[in-house]
Amino acid sequence: MAYLEPAAPQGMTPYRAPGEGRETWLAVAATIDPEVARYFLISARCGCFMQAARSLNIKATLLRKRLAQLEEQMRRTLFSYQGNVLALSRDGQQLQARLIALAHERRLPVIEQPLIRLAVAESILHDIIGRDLIALLRRNASVRLDIISIDSQLSLQAVEADVVLWLAGIDSPEPGPSFATQAPQALARLDYLPHIAKRYSRLAARPDSVDDLADYMLVQWQHDRQIEALRPWNNVVEQRLAGVVQVQAYPLMLEMIRCSACIGLLPRYMSCFDRGLTALPGLFAQSMQRQVWMAVNAQVEHLQEVELIVELVLNTFRERGEWFD
Repeated sequence: MAYLEPAAPQGMTPYRAPGEGRETWLAVAATIDPEVARYFLISARCGCFMQAARSLNIKATLLRKRLAQLEEQMRRTLFSYQGNVLALSRDGQQLQARLIALAHERRLPVIEQPLIRLAVAESILHDIIGRDLIALLRRNASVRLDIISIDSQLSLQAVEADVVLWLAGIDSPEPGPSFATQAPQALARLDYLPHIAKRYSRLAARPDSVDDLADYMLVQWQHDRQIEALRPWNNVVEQRLAGVVQVQAYPLMLEMIRCSACIGLLPRYMSCFDRGLTALPGLFAQSMQRQVWMAVNAQVEHLQEVELIVELVLNTFRERGEWFD
């Protein structure tokens, strides 16, 4: 991006105001719109228009348009590319120094963003909404978001958040958060089945009954041990005298299923999330189901920012609707 002065008639030099020099054009810095000055300084610091736009939470096209207008106002080229790297021109460096000095003089405050607390059941965070949260951060690098992983009923009762997603019974959100919330909303019903990595199990040799599980190592996430809805699986694990491993971390359980020929209990959608895993239906006569619930704190302070998170969650579950059918 560069400002090009109008071409002068043949034999003449481009127009400059009499006595126009470094101090004269830099004096204009004090008249630059504070928002545009901020755009320029952040772009200079990031060395990348895309990253600067993320930090400012605006579109890159708008950022470049405003900077082009600034170059026109200053009658100077402020940015240039050195190979593939965005850098300040000599005039750009001088303007940067002047604007930084002015900012210190004015003591311009940093615009504080409201802190939004999102509490999520660990498996839901890992499997379902994690990618969309990362996409949100790519678009808006100035957001203040506190993401709290819920890995037990105790942690659900202890936490207080603006938005909370948890797992409970299919007919009731209880036990739910300990703080007052708006009416909980049911998002998806999850069916739980034993899973195994495809590469460790030939179709003809996969277990067809609970008794067949005796030939396999079982892995259990400790959080699931006290879940009544998962009692059929938990009973099998508790009766094991050998060939069982208990883990505290949900990702570790997934890795053991993927890489250690273990069988573990996972939501049915897992074969959509990870094509390398396959469900083993028909082993248990009883179904094992849980419901994903979402609620918003009744005393929420920053409604607009909270609604952004709520809409992100709702869109995620709508887009992945086939996972839960």
